[in-house]
Amino acid sequence: MTNLVVVGLGALGSATAWEATRRGLSVIGFEQFELGHERGASHDTSRILRHSYHTPHYVELTFRAYDAWAELERDSGITLVTQAGGVDLFPPDAAIDITTYTSSMDAIGIGYEIFDNAALRERWPVFTPPEGTTSLYQERSSIVPAALGTATMQRLARERGADLRERTRVEAIEPLASGVRVITSDGVVTADRVVITADAWTSHLTTPLGWPIPLTITEEQITYVNVPATYADIPLWIWMDDPSFYGFPTYGEALTMKAAEDCGGPTVTGDDRAGVVDAVMQDRLMGFLRSTFTDIGDVVRSKRCLYSLTPDRDFVLSTVPGYDNVVVGLGAAHAFKFAPAMGGMLVDLALGGPVDPVFRLDRPGITEPDYAPTWFV
Repeated sequence: MTNLVVVGLGALGSATAWEATRRGLSVIGFEQFELGHERGASHDTSRILRHSYHTPHYVELTFRAYDAWAELERDSGITLVTQAGGVDLFPPDAAIDITTYTSSMDAIGIGYEIFDNAALRERWPVFTPPEGTTSLYQERSSIVPAALGTATMQRLARERGADLRERTRVEAIEPLASGVRVITSDGVVTADRVVITADAWTSHLTTPLGWPIPLTITEEQITYVNVPATYADIPLWIWMDDPSFYGFPTYGEALTMKAAEDCGGPTVTGDDRAGVVDAVMQDRLMGFLRSTFTDIGDVVRSKRCLYSLTPDRDFVLSTVPGYDNVVVGLGAAHAFKFAPAMGGMLVDLALGGPVDPVFRLDRPGITEPDYAPTWFV
């Protein structure tokens, strides 16, 4: 019998396989598409790693994220973290309260700087936000590679014996008196325990166990634009208002900046989505960029990805109530920065560790039918 089955091999599933094999577990992983596919949320070049978060609980978790990325670098021999600094931009009357960020970092002892527009522009002249904008700068904010990071964890897991099977869809999970039966498009596997990291497809597997998850799946869009060489030295940035936007300095591709809107795409499903460039979303982003930065050039390309949003936008890192050997990991569309750490947390749960109350599957943000969605992070 296999010790552990992992369902879904994006970032969280790949991290779980990596960590499980580091602990000597026997692992089979299933991915319904090809490894490295672009139908989910773990592809493309870059993601943000940061201490700046809206609750002390998440700020504490960022320390584990930084440590896990450092461990992945040591294990792989590859440099994966690029420190760039990060600035959160709060315009006047921002929809997101800056004090939730400053108080959360204060509580954990994370240093930061506050800039007005003059100080921001003195340091990075390309920024031209509205008068009265307050900027929160944290120097340790970094870039981590999405596709490369995921592939690296897959490679290391395979080198330690993991059997990672692509193009194999998991149809059902059946808990047994001892162990779990995993029914796939290519046969049946029995294991001691299973970790579900299937993102937009997760509720299809938990609903038959009595635990539907009210996910909102949106199809988001990232865009690369031409910029001058000065953009190589800017920090990561997040526009803390509604709509919210974010972007990167030049990274891996000369004279480009990557930017996107957070939670701005249409509601879709994992299997039913457009997959093509949305011109309206692109125009909305470009309008924001041209009003907030200097010297923004033309669009180079845009790409789509999925967000799988819990109503409270907190993670799910939990056993399924009633089934201690079935574990669920959901990142709520802000987890890539935590992925190597979350792999360890999911293995801990599979081995009988306690569930963090914030991330339980049976919390109000999942179980209350009238819970009002809130997605600002």
